[in-house]
Order: sequence, then C-alpha cells, then structure tokens
Amino acid sequence: MNNLALLLLCFSAGIILRITRRFPESTSSVLNGLVVYVSLPALTVLYVRRLEFAWDLLVPVSMAWLFFVLGFVALRAVSRALGLPRSTEGALIMTGALGNTSFVGLPMIEAFYGRDWLWVGMVADQAGSFMVLSTLGLITAVHYSSGRLSVAGMAGKIALFPPFLAMLAGVGLNGYPLPPLVESILERIGNMLVPLALISVGFALRLEGLSGLGAPLAVGLLFKLVLAPAILLFAYSFLMKASGPVLRVTIFEAAMPPMITGAIVAMDHGLDSRLSTLMVGVGIPLSFLSLPLWCEILHGF
Repeated sequence: MNNLALLLLCFSAGIILRITRRFPESTSSVLNGLVVYVSLPALTVLYVRRLEFAWDLLVPVSMAWLFFVLGFVALRAVSRALGLPRSTEGALIMTGALGNTSFVGLPMIEAFYGRDWLWVGMVADQAGSFMVLSTLGLITAVHYSSGRLSVAGMAGKIALFPPFLAMLAGVGLNGYPLPPLVESILERIGNMLVPLALISVGFALRLEGLSGLGAPLAVGLLFKLVLAPAILLFAYSFLMKASGPVLRVTIFEAAMPPMITGAIVAMDHGLDSRLSTLMVGVGIPLSFLSLPLWCEILHGF
C-alpha cells in the first residue's frame, strides 16, 4: 500500500504541476532525461550484474518481440477493416503494440511485486521493448511515413543509448562484487526513478482531441491492456508450460499502457499525432484500474 500510495501521489503531483503551470512545458522532457540518462542506468547496472542467467530469462526477453508481431498483424487487420487512414493505422500499431515497460512498468512492478523483481522488468524493457522500438518500431514508423531508414543511424542509437550501455556493463560485471560505496551510490541514484518517472508521466498527460477517434482508440487500448496480455499468458503458460514469478511479472509488464516513446517516434514520423497522444493519455489512467486486476489474475500462475 505504501508503494501504491507513492505512485498515485507522484502521478497526481505531475498533473497538478502542469495544471498550475508552476513548471515549464519542457519539464516532462527534462525529467525523462534524468530517468533515461541517470536513474535507469544506475538501477540497470545494479540489478543486471546480480542476474543468474537461465532459461527463465527467455520469457521476459521474448515478450515485447512477440507482442509487437502480434500487434502489427492484429491492429493492421482491424485498421483495414475500419478503413482507417494510413497515418492512423501506423500510429495505432506504434502505440498499441509497444508497452510502457520502464516509466510505468518499473514503478508498478515495485508496487505490486516488490523491488526484488525489478530485474525482470529491466530485462523485458532493455532486451525487449527498447530493442523492439529501435528496430521493428523504427522500421514500422518509416514504412508508414514513406521515409528512408538508415541502418547505421539505427545501430548508432542503440549502441549509444545509456540504459543499453548500462546493461552491457552489468553483464560484464556479473558475479563481481562492487565496493560498498559504489553500490550505495547506485542504489540511491536508482531510487529516484519511481518518483521522477511518475511525475513526468502525470505532467505529460493530455486528454484533448477525442472526437472522431473513439473506435481506433477503443480497439488499441482493448488490445494493449487486455487481449494481447491474455494471448501471451496462454502462449507462455499453456503452450510453453512456463509458470512462477518470472512469468507473472512478465505478463504484468505486457499489460502496461502504451509506450510514451513509441508515441513520440510515431509523431516524429508524421503519423496521427492525435491518436498517438490519446493512446498514451487515456491508456495510462486506465492502466491504474486494469493492472491491479491483472495482478489478481496472475496469482494463479
């Protein structure tokens, strides 16, 4: 309850700060930068170096890849059936097939499953969601915007992304003890992630422009928050016989709302900006209702 109260307090604080205009419009970008360049790398090094590599890791690593492929096929088919414009179809895929496994996912894991299971979220985010966004996501955005994809540029973005570098450092340090002072510093810096991420999400929340987009918005959020996680749960638990806390936390991550960065990439490539914004702006508050239900459902697995 303490962790959940912290989440709601920080999320509400972000909304209040935006409404009262106490902070500039660029606040969310600044807070995101602190999370991506400071807090998340610190936590990544801290937890990845403690990982014991096992077959269980394939579940969180593969989740985002399977989710995106499933989303691309399903949301593309529904978009064609609804007769959506090309830019709207691309935006729906970019937001409905990519999950917010870091800014919302990590705080939610800590709140519902405890800090000891954050490593599952980090693996799902870094080896899953981030890599999917940087490869399949970028290819999709470029495809729907009729632009050209630079393979060298894509590789450079991946290679220089701080959390990715931190993950490599964590793998290199795996099994080696860190000096107590270094570990303490990393942990204190990493502790900033939850409040900063949720304040940023609350500050960036927008609900304007719903008119005319009810159908694709409903389809996208139903798929993202309910249908796709249920399909993956069936695939992992009944077809692949996976079970236990790693499976539960992985599906919990799959049920996260649309990825903010995915929406930003979609808008940056000229895809439907109203739908991209609404998928994030409506999806995040709805996830505060759906995620506790998913936590209850997953107890049986």
